[in-house]
Amino acid sequence: MLKASRTSREWNEIMTNLFGRVALVTGGAQGIGRGIAISLAEAGADIAIADRIPSNAAAAILDGPQSPPSTSLDETIEHIRSLGRRALAISVDVTRKADNRRMIEHAVQEFGNLDILVCNAGVLSVSEVESLSEADWDHTFAVNIKGVFLACQAAIPTLKRSKHGCIINIASVASKNGYAGLAHYCASKFAVVGFTNALAKELAPASVRANAICPGIVRTQMWDLLAEAGRRSTESREDAWRRAVAKRIPLGRPQTPGDIGDCVCYLATAENITGQAINVDGGMELH
Repeated sequence: MLKASRTSREWNEIMTNLFGRVALVTGGAQGIGRGIAISLAEAGADIAIADRIPSNAAAAILDGPQSPPSTSLDETIEHIRSLGRRALAISVDVTRKADNRRMIEHAVQEFGNLDILVCNAGVLSVSEVESLSEADWDHTFAVNIKGVFLACQAAIPTLKRSKHGCIINIASVASKNGYAGLAHYCASKFAVVGFTNALAKELAPASVRANAICPGIVRTQMWDLLAEAGRRSTESREDAWRRAVAKRIPLGRPQTPGDIGDCVCYLATAENITGQAINVDGGMELH
């Protein structure tokens, strides 16, 4: 007698079963990073969140003008623990090699292993090339691509020992197409995709996979900045936001941090997918 076919919900639960795995998310306190961390926890993973955030929960304190409120980290940690998962906060500057090494060591010491690395930390500013400062260019590349390189480099030895080792780097639709006023940001995100593709080929013999995700328009501080920069004199920021969504996204709706988190969970379990840059953008970029 044939068994009844599994429902789509049952298949989804099988594909996103991450119980027993450990994930580390850089820039995981808020925005897309928070959505990723919570999605991974809901799928069963224990989570280490690394961010530049002053917080009592963090392993060390790093103050800085770009640090988001500490409550963002505390609330995310509490939410993950409410799901019955273990959670760890690590304060890190992803542009520093020693910080990245300490970050991985701390996660492994706390949880015993590391299976999933999500490099999400990133920065954005708006400036035309003619007026772009060298310091802004350097800072964008230091966080958006050097930070990815250093985190991956620090994690590789541990991921090679995992039966489910994978790296997921968060790029952008700006890694598929250039945008005026964002040449430095686009260049850094194009670099993330190229780096991820090459890394996937290097790590394939060790059965460690590496993929990138390219989010579209997600309502975060970055997109609020872009909406403000593109706002017409006669419209509010909300009007500018709605206009951007309607103009750029064929599906007509913005993406959410949870949408990106869903894709992360899928890639963490998709054992035969590596070297890809997957758009989660409502159809903005079709390549």
